Amino acid sequence: MIQTAAQAVGATTYPGRGIIVGKSADGRRAVMAYFIMGRSVNSRNRVFVKEPSGLRTEAFDPSKMEDPSLIIYWPVREIDDKVIVTNGDQTDTIYEYVTDGATFAEALRERTFEPDAPNFTPRVSAMATFADGDFSLDMGILRAGDAEGSCCHRVFWEYEKVEAGKGYFLHTYLKDGKPIPSFVGDPETVAVGDGSAQAIADALWAGLNADNRVSLWVMTRDLTTGESDAVIINRNM
Repeated sequence: MIQTAAQAVGATTYPGRGIIVGKSADGRRAVMAYFIMGRSVNSRNRVFVKEPSGLRTEAFDPSKMEDPSLIIYWPVREIDDKVIVTNGDQTDTIYEYVTDGATFAEALRERTFEPDAPNFTPRVSAMATFADGDFSLDMGILRAGDAEGSCCHRVFWEYEKVEAGKGYFLHTYLKDGKPIPSFVGDPETVAVGDGSAQAIADALWAGLNADNRVSLWVMTRDLTTGESDAVIINRNM
């Protein structure tokens, strides 16, 4: 029996930043989630802010902001029939490439992991494409190929269809550590229920480690009508 999404996010104290994309058990809705965690003051000094075309991060207390380069970005952007979710400014790269007719993978081949040695945090990304009452899913990870960060391993997954009641969970780290070990292997398969966006968000938030969780976004989208419902939970609000 596979873990629920809430169990999976709580399987380690520090999965880092994570993306979950799946389909409700009744097959009627897409479910998308993104969360961020933090150990430093700078990482924890963030909130999610909803925008008409997506989601962005901003400093909760601007006076405490140190280096914004890797923590201020748009995690979610929507374009036509697509929703892009990532853990960094590669959201914009995917958005621009897709707008110009290129693919998800082509966009990410232009990027690499984050330059935060010695962790070399992976860039994790997903894009759901909606059509004909269903959706397909692209996911990818860009991670360091060695401890020195001398090369990048780019791995992509393409799911033509997501089975009802299941989702895929891709996160930056396997667990806490010094340095923090990068995620390896395929996205984890998790169970997705039939709850509302709020119920799903509440369960995921409760599952995340209380000391390290910072912000969470959950969106459900009706596959017939296209109507969506989004929920944000911020530690600092």
